[in-house]
Amino acid sequence: MASQDWLDKDFYAVLGVSKDISDADLKKEYRKLARKYHPDANQGDAKAEAKFKEISEAYSVLSDPKERKEYDSLRAMGAGARFSAGSGGPGGQAGFDDLFGGLFNQGGGGGGQRVRFSTGGAPGAGGYEDLFGGLFGQAGGSAGFSRGSAPGEDVEARARLSFEQAVNGATVSLGTPQGKTVKTKIPAGVHDGQKIRLRGKGNPGRGGGPAGDLIVHISVGTHPVFTREGDNLKVVLPVTFAEATLGATVEVPTFGGARVKVKVKPGTPSGRVLRIKGRGVKTAKRTGDLLAEVQVVVPTSLKPKAREALDEFVKAVAEDDPRAELFERAGE
Repeated sequence: MASQDWLDKDFYAVLGVSKDISDADLKKEYRKLARKYHPDANQGDAKAEAKFKEISEAYSVLSDPKERKEYDSLRAMGAGARFSAGSGGPGGQAGFDDLFGGLFNQGGGGGGQRVRFSTGGAPGAGGYEDLFGGLFGQAGGSAGFSRGSAPGEDVEARARLSFEQAVNGATVSLGTPQGKTVKTKIPAGVHDGQKIRLRGKGNPGRGGGPAGDLIVHISVGTHPVFTREGDNLKVVLPVTFAEATLGATVEVPTFGGARVKVKVKPGTPSGRVLRIKGRGVKTAKRTGDLLAEVQVVVPTSLKPKAREALDEFVKAVAEDDPRAELFERAGE
């Protein structure tokens, strides 16, 4: 993404969060919005789809510590903030050196020198555009590169993956807005709404400048059995009333077709989650687990013998009232 885009967009406002929000809370807010505006839940709603793309873009930047730091600094600079040449030390806020290094041969030390930048790029005004011109691929500038050279523009593409492709990884061919076709490998474990940056796969630079990047926006289809919770896979596991009451060892399907056995303890209620280690999504960094959520199945019809046996069971437990504690607490 070009930095000018960052200056024009308030990603915090898009997600409805404050600038000091924690990573965990940011993720929670994003998930709520993603569920609300996901295209699968809003078929044919162009506004919802546009909103989903907007929040996905915002989260992809703010969820990356490096990009969030750069975004905050660029936004502050665009607003005419004051930067110190050496303010990026431990405990301090990101400074001018953090973003542009030795562009003006300032070195890494803090000399107390301060420079003010504004967005007023009129000729002779000494503004932001005057100083950095084509640094971010903007037309009309030349600072930051040798005369006549400029980096190539970033190119964006979208990849629609099946659930299996997202979990296992895949090699796909992507069509860009410029009509190009780029073949690239998508790593295992990508999630819906994620953005992948492929360095040097964008438009070529000018005058020997570096090529831009290819930014791939990922959307992932659903699976009839499994869902994702980060790197964990989740499956609903039906069990009978007898299995839940008395306990049992039952089989659970894993992603890919194999079956594993899991022990259901006596008295297991619906909603309890059983964890099968190492049967989730495998990425380069870690392997998730398979989460089996127990669902006690209630029979819709009974044979005469089963009904007779159940009547006897009801008589045997007649004194047990499962709602007694509920009414006691409701009266407190």
